[in-house]
Amino acid sequence: GFTFSGICRVTCLYGQVQVLGYTISQGHPAQEVFSTYTHSRLTINAVHYSMPEKSKKEMKREARALLRSHLNRDDRCWVMKNFSPLCSIVMLEQLKTPTVNFLVSHPGLSYVFMQESPTFQINSEHLALRSVGIRREKKKNGLRLTESALSAMEELVTVSCEEVDGCPIILVCGSQDVGKSTFNRCLMNQLLNSISCVDYLECDLGQTEFTPPGCISLLNITEPILGPPFTHQRTPQKMVYYGKPSCKNNYENYIEIIKYVFSSYKREAPLIVNTMGWVSDTGLLLLVDLVRLLAPSHVVQFSSGRSKYMPSLTPDYVDSMDGLYTKSKSRIRNRGFHLAEFAESLEFADEEKESPVVFTGHKLMCVQSDFAFRKTPRNRESHNKVLRDLAVLGYLGQLQPPVPKPLYPLHGLTPYQVPFNAVALRITHADVAPTHILYAVNASWVGLCKILDDVRGYANGPILLAQTPICDCLGFGICRGIDMEKRLYHILTPVPPEELRNVNCLLVGAISVPQCVFKSQRGLEGTIPYITTDYNFKLPGASERVGARESKETREEKVHPKPKLHRKIN
Repeated sequence: GFTFSGICRVTCLYGQVQVLGYTISQGHPAQEVFSTYTHSRLTINAVHYSMPEKSKKEMKREARALLRSHLNRDDRCWVMKNFSPLCSIVMLEQLKTPTVNFLVSHPGLSYVFMQESPTFQINSEHLALRSVGIRREKKKNGLRLTESALSAMEELVTVSCEEVDGCPIILVCGSQDVGKSTFNRCLMNQLLNSISCVDYLECDLGQTEFTPPGCISLLNITEPILGPPFTHQRTPQKMVYYGKPSCKNNYENYIEIIKYVFSSYKREAPLIVNTMGWVSDTGLLLLVDLVRLLAPSHVVQFSSGRSKYMPSLTPDYVDSMDGLYTKSKSRIRNRGFHLAEFAESLEFADEEKESPVVFTGHKLMCVQSDFAFRKTPRNRESHNKVLRDLAVLGYLGQLQPPVPKPLYPLHGLTPYQVPFNAVALRITHADVAPTHILYAVNASWVGLCKILDDVRGYANGPILLAQTPICDCLGFGICRGIDMEKRLYHILTPVPPEELRNVNCLLVGAISVPQCVFKSQRGLEGTIPYITTDYNFKLPGASERVGARESKETREEKVHPKPKLHRKIN
């Protein structure tokens, strides 16, 4: 294997290799691979492949012909000197993407992809790799999965490809930092080696895989996942903006949104369900609710020597436990059990309506994790905040033109003008007086949503909603200004115009625009808009931690907050 950091385009010229569970074979298109310092480094592994019935001389001739269009004669000769049967030859090329270019344009974020350190071995390999934009890493820094994780993955791939019992629903659970997200990426990649698509239901609000934070979403995945979330922001089939990185204090809405999003699952592909890492107290009760409501065929439960104790979610345990909203049900094992209250809220295809919904329990797969991580309860929140900011920046990177065109600073892009009376407004995470709504919306991260109510017919606006709706979110944007004279919102968003025509509601939650967007835009001169050091932390709601995941440490810090830069709305 070759463990590395950095980003590159990987093409397999001869043989077969695997990255994060995804097999890249000779003749396959090049894959963009992102091995970052925020996650375990990736490894390009050689894979055993069937030995062709050819002599070594014939194989060398075939390999040399494949290399001819990529390498000059001297380099081809060097490669062929090292050739042996069953070897694989890969080509690594420099990779530039608009999203990565946008991310590294912010001070301090280039370290995410590349870190220079003194090396004792500056040889030709080191220089060649550096020219591509990568560097070799020690194997111990690479991603390692335990035997139990690999065994569970192998069984789930087999079950998904057999299609004897229909498409499996695989729910992955466990406490924070035990490797759930990495397992999900690997599993999706391994499934994509054999089947054309995988469905994915995101139930973790704080560390979302394909969308900005604060969302519950359903996606159909057809391309491999070869990097962390901020490198593969994608458009879901169905998405609802919850508006906070945690569901604390509004559990019922969280469950209702999951039911709403899950109702769009068509059962045409295996479904992987990602859950939050809060598995104690109320978090455990919510997890029991989810197992009941989603009725997975398989539950993959992670545990580690460093994580808090969590009871095994066997079918018997789930049956005997009351959740937060669902009650335990005694049942005869071979008859299954009915969840009428949930079944009624889902829309099934006509052929499924004829027979009652019967859930027959699940298979529990226990995975022991020895995931190496350096996060502690004290620094976990700040690390997670960095990852959430990177996801937002990764989403905003979609505003940039394709390479090789130059980057545009966000203040240099033309926003859409949205009349006050064209959209309804709602602040989801706090009670805001109507007279202060526009202050809250200005310079904020907004969910661009579609509600069923007709908001047309209002003369002026703004139109304020009395309750937070459960509605489709079509994407996100920044409200970069409000024109009070013309009564217009100025919205900057990568959502295409044909989708924007359906937007009639703006939701503002606790997910904020990263500070670097305000402080580090290129080309700004003089006073930076929305930024001030003259800020009163004693005002109600003035803490930047409103809506953040709270721990004992964060509650202590609120008593003596440190001065920070905050935006000032004029």
